[in-house]
This record gives sequence, C-alpha cells and structure tokens, in this order.
Amino acid sequence: MMRTRSKVGRWALNIFAGLGLLYLFTPIFFIVAFSFNKPKGNFNIAWQEFTFENWMHPFAEESLTHALRVSLEIAAVSTLISTLLGSLIAVALSRYKFRGSGGINLFLVLPLTTPEIVLGSSLATLFLGQNFIDFGFTTIVIAHIMFQVSFVALTVRARIRGFDWTLEQAAQDLGASPMRTFMKVTLPLILPGILAASLLAFALSIDDFIITFFNSGNVVTFPLQIYGAARVRIPPQINVLASMILFISVAVLLSGTIAGMRKEAAKTSAAKPKRRSLTKSA
Repeated sequence: MMRTRSKVGRWALNIFAGLGLLYLFTPIFFIVAFSFNKPKGNFNIAWQEFTFENWMHPFAEESLTHALRVSLEIAAVSTLISTLLGSLIAVALSRYKFRGSGGINLFLVLPLTTPEIVLGSSLATLFLGQNFIDFGFTTIVIAHIMFQVSFVALTVRARIRGFDWTLEQAAQDLGASPMRTFMKVTLPLILPGILAASLLAFALSIDDFIITFFNSGNVVTFPLQIYGAARVRIPPQINVLASMILFISVAVLLSGTIAGMRKEAAKTSAAKPKRRSLTKSA
C-alpha cells in the first residue's frame, strides 16, 4: 500500500513538474517558431507559411535594429558598473562585520521586493525637477544600476558564503600584499559567481520595460520599440532578434557549464595520480 502511494506521488510530482516546464517553455517555442513564419499582412500572429527569408534579413527593420543596439549599449554600461559595485558590496558584507550591515542588507532587498512601477515612478519624480540631467540614456543607465546592484550583490554573496577566508591569511603570511591576495586568491574563487551575476544583470537590463518606460525620455529601447510597434505592426524580425538573443544566451550558459565540467574533470584526474602514489608509498 505504501509503495503504491509513493509511486502515485512520484508520478503526480513528475506530471506537475512537466506541466510547469511546458507552461514556461511554450511562449519561447512560439517566439522561435514564428521567426520562420511568412505573415500575410502587418501582424505576425497567425501561422501562414514556413520561410528562411526572415533569418536571411534579420536587420531589415532599421528601427528595431537601432533599438536593440541602444538596449545593448545600456545593458553593457549598467552591467559593468553594477557588477563592480555589487561585487564589492558582497565582499564587504561577507568579509567584515560592522555597524549598519543589517541596514545595508535591507536596502539590497528593497529593490527586489518593491513593484517596478513604484521604482520607475519614484526615479522619474527624482529626475523630473533636476536641471543638470535630462531624461534619456543617462537616466536609464542610473535606473538600471539601481536594481541590478541588488541582484549582483546577493548572487555574489551566495557564492562567497562558503569561502574559506583563512586562504587570504595564508597568502598574506607568505608575504603577499592585500591587493595581490585579492587578485590571486579571492578573485579567482569568486569569479564564477561574479560572471553569473553579470549575466543575470545584463539579461534584466535588456528585458526591463516598466522602469525604462518612466525614465527613457526620447530614447527608445528594444522592449519600448516592440511595445510601440505592436499597435500598428508586428514584423517577424521581432521574433528573429528575440530568438538570436535567446540562442546567444543559451550558448553562453552551455559554454560556461562545459568549461566548468572540464575544469572539475581535470582536477579529478590530477588528484588520482597523487592518491595512487600515496597508497603505494604507504
């Protein structure tokens, strides 16, 4: 009886997990599939005919291409700054105990729990009465950095949580300066977490719509361009460019995963001869 219940529970769990994955991946499947569609009209929302013509001319829509380039520039600048700030904050909160660290932790969580419409409207109000800054590229970068720092800091901090700080002490006991210790010991060990956090921040920047909408001014990013164009026209190049971003992201993740697996395999194979030599000597 107990075995039957466990089997039923296992099957039910697998079914619910499969339905959840289907729910998540169905929109992605349609985005990629409709990039090969040849629509009859201005809206690429009904399947008509299979074609490779859209992929032969992915940058045919100049407005979409320009908006994508702007989004990539904003994401690159904001990700670079937020990765630097967030990583330093994570190291400081994990390495040192000081008064006010609890308040900093609270401020890091606030952008993650606050609705984006509140963040966007608050930043717009902040920039609205300022004479030294106009709505545009700079305000979008500042707005993106604000929520990216939280994601980077929390992601890097999760990586540092199991870090052995005695390694730094050992390096300094051997004569290494604090800067050399950080560059040669600490940074290589936390670098995978920093890279993962930077990829997450980059994806969030490209994907953001609400906060960007409130602080964009005359600058049009890729999500804003799609939103504006959807009222009159939905060309298949939208699906093509979105699919390209998806494929590049998957390729980067796979490359990182394969590189990590090879690194672990190399460490394992290098440790085996040492163990054999120790057993022989014993």
